[in-house]
Amino acid sequence: MCGLVGVYCFDRTRPVDRVVLARQNDAMVHRGPDGGDVYVGPGVGLGHRRLAIIDLGGGAQPMWDFEDELAIVFNGEVYNYRELKAELESLGQRFRTESDTEVILGAYRAWGRACVDRFVGMFVFALYDRDKHTMFLARDRIGKKPLYYYRDDNRIIFASELKAILADPSVPRVLDPTSAVDFFAYGYVPAPTSILRGIQKLPAGHAMCFTPEGVDEYRYWDLDFTHVDETLSLEQSAESLMSTLDDAVNLRLRSDVPLGAFLSGGIDSSLIVALMAKRLSSPVKTHTIGFTEDAFDERRYARETAEGFGTDHTERIVTADAASILERLAWHYDEPFADSSSVPTYYLSQATRETVTVALSGDGGDESFAGYRRYMFAMFESRVRRSIPPFVQRKVLGRLARLYPKADYLPQFLRAKATLTNLADSHEHAYFLSLTQKTYPRAISRDFLGGLRGYDPYHHFDRHFRACASKDALARLQYVDFKMYLAEQILTKVDRASMAHSLEVRVPLLDHRVVELAARMPGHHKLSGSRAKIVLKEVASRLLPPSTINRRKMGFSIPLDAWFKGGLREPTEAVFFDRPGGQSGLLNTRGLRRMWYEHQLGVANHATQLWSLLMFELWAGRFLASDLSSAFAAQVSRPTPVDPVGAPA
Repeated sequence: MCGLVGVYCFDRTRPVDRVVLARQNDAMVHRGPDGGDVYVGPGVGLGHRRLAIIDLGGGAQPMWDFEDELAIVFNGEVYNYRELKAELESLGQRFRTESDTEVILGAYRAWGRACVDRFVGMFVFALYDRDKHTMFLARDRIGKKPLYYYRDDNRIIFASELKAILADPSVPRVLDPTSAVDFFAYGYVPAPTSILRGIQKLPAGHAMCFTPEGVDEYRYWDLDFTHVDETLSLEQSAESLMSTLDDAVNLRLRSDVPLGAFLSGGIDSSLIVALMAKRLSSPVKTHTIGFTEDAFDERRYARETAEGFGTDHTERIVTADAASILERLAWHYDEPFADSSSVPTYYLSQATRETVTVALSGDGGDESFAGYRRYMFAMFESRVRRSIPPFVQRKVLGRLARLYPKADYLPQFLRAKATLTNLADSHEHAYFLSLTQKTYPRAISRDFLGGLRGYDPYHHFDRHFRACASKDALARLQYVDFKMYLAEQILTKVDRASMAHSLEVRVPLLDHRVVELAARMPGHHKLSGSRAKIVLKEVASRLLPPSTINRRKMGFSIPLDAWFKGGLREPTEAVFFDRPGGQSGLLNTRGLRRMWYEHQLGVANHATQLWSLLMFELWAGRFLASDLSSAFAAQVSRPTPVDPVGAPA
């Protein structure tokens, strides 16, 4: 895993500043502490920070081909590089290294832009053709690796992280107001926009080509739910999945450095560990994070799996003292990011990096195999909605929803307000509401919101929902989750937290072959009534005990409610109230103070909204004014020790 940066000038006679490029490259030293270099030529600059995983001595970048015509900078891994290399050698190509980087160069020479269709992996790369003065960039299908870019009239600057682009002082830092509203709705800023005006993100499965004439961006891959084979039996689906997933794990064991796994004790991570244990001759090194609060602690389940497969197991505990790293999180995430599980993910990555350089994780199972409970609720509501006359749905249920009191303190079956609201709404909009929150009207200044009347963050969701070619209700929700929740929240969380500690995380369940296979399976092999992840559990039952398969899903979250009343209270109050309007100047201090007191007194649980506001303010304090070229660089260039018996230091 690495970090890359580049500058492309449409006029190749325009110079590129080597000093600025080197500063941008060094802003990502945490992504590649094993080496860094830059190349500057007429109208172009390329920089790379390396975390050496494959061919430790021969994979330095920027890398040129034999003819010194093509140069590449590359972040990620192409796992099937050995097979591709053999094929390219049969076509007459020569290689100087054992790296996957050089294989990408060879694949581009052989197949042009279509080379991306041949890669099994996670990647962002930029290929520069010196003779033609063109640049080709591509991002992996699912969006495991990030790419930001900024364009003005003369040039394009691109990088793995936003802070690298901003290390060029000529790039403006202007908050995009609609992106701020998007953040307060989703908890992240959906691609292709970023939190800053004029800086974009290349969406997953997309590629770009720069030429002196301009920019061509296009989608080269999409998730297709239109080729479902309804004749498949559950046994056939399970056999195909077992074979494909086993190969996905096997490919991800290719490494010239030590590797291990994240282990929560749930089905997905336990299944990955089981498949690793089959392949490895030594015990799998597994790593788990836990909490002192029992309701959030999964360590006992992880121990069961670790003992069952004889792994070399490590545990850590996170407490509210984690507040000490919140500013560091804001710096690493580049944009405001409200998933509070970024805290344990950060510490899990830190602890894992003490023993290995590569870790496999179980992310992706819920999206491909319909594991989230919200899918079950959405499909139940969809069935009920179809049986209700439209007049009753719009007029009667909507009115009842407005009249029914919000009763979060009651048992689940008595909380009818959300269900009535959803039934009065459309299938897609009700699902959108289940994913979003209304943070901003109360806590954000009226002047700011006044300029955004008529803007609705729903348009991001609606765009993807309509883009799904399938008309199947479940498939369309999964499609949107792949494009938004998975790519922008889950994978962003893992990439930034792991790269903060120079740890590479590989995700077998998001091998595109596994994802495409799942999309071709009948929906009832994934979700049927209250039974979720059916086919994945069928595969897991061959390797895991019933106690693991039947355990209720916990999720990966932190006890925010209690933390805001304990260890997080004072630091949060300082951020919110020491300066009128907060760090960003956007806060409605009176409304926010009321929310804060309601939470402290137990009148309402505003923990999720308060966390979003806190992370936005910490981001604003770090990014809207600071010099990002060297912030934290000295501290993050090497892994930080962790206290093995308590909260990480």
